[in-house]
Amino acid sequence: MLAFENDYSEGAHDKVLRRLLETNMEQLSGYGTDHYCESAKDKIRKACSCPQADVCFLAGGTQTNQIVISTMLKPYEGVIAAETGHVSTHEAGAVECAGHKVLNLPQEEGKISAGVLDGWLHSFYEDENHEHMVFPGIVYISHPTEYGTLYTKSELAGLSAVCSRYKIPLYLDGARLGYGLAADGTDVTLKDVAEYCDVFYIGGTKVGALCGEAVVFTKANMPPHFMTMVKQRGALLAKGRLLGIQFDALFTDGLYFEIGRNAIVAADRLKRILKEKGYEFYIKSPTNQIFVVLENRKLEQLKREVAVSFWEKKDEDHTVVRFATSWATRMEDVEKLAALL
Repeated sequence: MLAFENDYSEGAHDKVLRRLLETNMEQLSGYGTDHYCESAKDKIRKACSCPQADVCFLAGGTQTNQIVISTMLKPYEGVIAAETGHVSTHEAGAVECAGHKVLNLPQEEGKISAGVLDGWLHSFYEDENHEHMVFPGIVYISHPTEYGTLYTKSELAGLSAVCSRYKIPLYLDGARLGYGLAADGTDVTLKDVAEYCDVFYIGGTKVGALCGEAVVFTKANMPPHFMTMVKQRGALLAKGRLLGIQFDALFTDGLYFEIGRNAIVAADRLKRILKEKGYEFYIKSPTNQIFVVLENRKLEQLKREVAVSFWEKKDEDHTVVRFATSWATRMEDVEKLAALL
């Protein structure tokens, strides 16, 4: 079975596993207070050109989104997100379960525009009944988006300016950030993300780690007693070393950026194959997620030998599916898929 269902089918990069083995028998302090976690934090600060950043490690993306959002919001506030945003669609109501409403905005190719955000916030505060409503308390975006699309530097700057004007933090979900940074034509760097976002996370689960996400608070704005609240939510690992060692490896000698490129190269090859064979693309994505319209009969035939993700029904006879490449995708598997297509 060929695996193109997601970008976390494999375990971890060899260099990450090697470091876990090399350090396995060391006796270290718990809860992320060991020197490997500190080393990883320093390397991330340097990579972000943000020496004042507060960095902490959590295990998974949904957990990270829920904890960051809920700890930064007041009880009467909600989170603004694109109607297609991950917290809006694919996290089983995790934010709502924490007691905060997701305030959905219209999107274009998965992205919120500064103009739409500004207009929505202006209308909210112009409403004389807004004291009876859920207040906007944080803006959530992801880069790449649910459709694999990317914000430009000017778009991030525009969103940041609106958020600053309304004194609302901008939060970027970076589950696949490594692939966004490695994409052809992007003008967004990790330094830009740190400059324009108040908080973001660097995804490890989907980019070379067994598990783990690195949360970065960029403006001395980590909520007070953040780690206490992380533990209160059952998310503080006693063996925090497991996350720190992995990120220390990923941010040694540029490994994180190097392995992200493999997914882009493999995806570009697959896109060329799909185009040559006349397949219809649902949306243009510059990253590792490829959305294609398949006839249902072809999809059922393909699923016998290839794992792909259902995305949505286009009509009675066609389905939108997602092919995903990763840091570990082999070009020979792309060519095998080509033969089946």
